[in-house]
Amino acid sequence: MARPDPLAAQPPHRGLARYLLDGEQIVIAAHQHWAKVAEPVASAIGGLVLVLLIDSYLPAGLRLLENLLWWAWFALVGRAIWRVLERRHDWFVATDKRLILTYGLITRKVAMMPLTKVTDMSYNRSPLGRLLGYGTFVMESAGQDQALRRVSWVADPDHTYRAMCAEIFGVNNTDRGPDPDQRDEGTYSTAIRIRTPGHRPASPGDGEPDVHQADTGPISY
Repeated sequence: MARPDPLAAQPPHRGLARYLLDGEQIVIAAHQHWAKVAEPVASAIGGLVLVLLIDSYLPAGLRLLENLLWWAWFALVGRAIWRVLERRHDWFVATDKRLILTYGLITRKVAMMPLTKVTDMSYNRSPLGRLLGYGTFVMESAGQDQALRRVSWVADPDHTYRAMCAEIFGVNNTDRGPDPDQRDEGTYSTAIRIRTPGHRPASPGDGEPDVHQADTGPISY
């Protein structure tokens, strides 16, 4: 087997290194899809057009209303900037041992679920998600609620789903990742093949390799 590239296992962002254990390797690391910030950004742009249009028709005696409209637009711009900064600091990470979700701009929060605890994983994409390229993962654990249960706005969900299933079942993932033209700038994936501890290569005459007992659930399109 070819030796993995040591650079490929390095965190795509130095801030992720603080959450990784010694020897833990990243399989998937991605920001949320850009569609999450599309509405706030579009609202700020549309608000500017609307304010300029109204301002051009307002009588000179309604300066107070004009000021209120501009302050409302500033609020929309502030909201859009906040959402964009949040997206740049949020990460969904799948390693060879667990799933990690980091979020929060001022107060950082980290949710984690070991891969061995994943008993069911459903994956769905709305019509808009299919058009823009994002999906939602819902993970279930053994009879209890987990901090990391629902992950929305997953970029390149097909590739992410295959990579996660490969780790859960302990098989090789030969998928080299999304098409470069469709890859989101905040999406990172290693190209090395990682086996979970319960997996061993199959040899002639052997039965099926040992895998984690997990049901990946339905894929909804």
